[in-house]
Amino acid sequence: MANTDNILEVKNLKKYFDMGRGSVLKAVDNVSFSIKRGETFGLVGESGCGKSTTGRTIIRLYGATEGQVLFNGQDVHKMGGRDLRSFNRKMQMIFQDPYASLNPRMTVGDIIGEGIDIHKLMAGRQRQERIYSLLETVGLNSEHASRFPHEFSGGQRQRIGIARALAIEPEFIIADEPISALDVSIQAQVVNLMKELQEERGLTYLFIAHDLAMVKHISDRIGVMYLGSLVEVAEGNELYRKPLHPYTQALLSAIPIPDPEIERTRERIILEGDVPSPINPPSGCRFRTRCPKAMPECAQIVPELKEVEPNHHVACLLYS
Repeated sequence: MANTDNILEVKNLKKYFDMGRGSVLKAVDNVSFSIKRGETFGLVGESGCGKSTTGRTIIRLYGATEGQVLFNGQDVHKMGGRDLRSFNRKMQMIFQDPYASLNPRMTVGDIIGEGIDIHKLMAGRQRQERIYSLLETVGLNSEHASRFPHEFSGGQRQRIGIARALAIEPEFIIADEPISALDVSIQAQVVNLMKELQEERGLTYLFIAHDLAMVKHISDRIGVMYLGSLVEVAEGNELYRKPLHPYTQALLSAIPIPDPEIERTRERIILEGDVPSPINPPSGCRFRTRCPKAMPECAQIVPELKEVEPNHHVACLLYS
């Protein structure tokens, strides 16, 4: 039975891609986590680790190879008919590239109003007022409704993407690296806007990013991915205060610190070698080929994600 405190439960999720000639790319491999109502769950890791594929599989842009995605207790990948239509309204996505995700042939008003039309929520003057209200909510104005995406800056386009996601009043939003394509000066504005909207509307977020400092700013809990698998899950402050997995420790050691004295004296963990191919991942622990603390048994045993401290889970034989 699903936990009623959780809006989303991901259980042993796998997403494999057939690459031909017998090769299989294991983009997401046996990933499990849950997200409580009203919280922000950050998902971080290097490029190519499977974070975005996880998000796209949750929202059904990709079909799952194995496992379950339970949204409000219902299996997303078994939905059809009215249940699927309801799900499509309750879960929305903000995409990484704010230009590629907006139709260049549609006005901003029609882009935001598309979901309203599909779900037949309102029409005419009421629809127009709803679009104007959404534009003002994200820091734009009603005059922008008649313009096209190419007439806006990157930050403004991402605000349009947020307005589109909000148009049908979803409960859950997957933000797939929503700030990575933006200038640093704009990133904080967009993240702060998302936090304000969450408080006002009771939204739940899955926030996917590789910027660990920004993820800490917005997330209640954080999951760290490496080569298709979760290696550590903990509350945000706890993860930064006491990272347990060697990979998490290396990631956090790379975050610049504004104090030059601390930055000069602290220890940096440099990972050697490249990330292995997800088509042919290492046996046992996938991180062992780059891990400074690897042991012989790491090549034979696949570590399970286990709770080693209260609300702190890690997949590492050092803690088994």
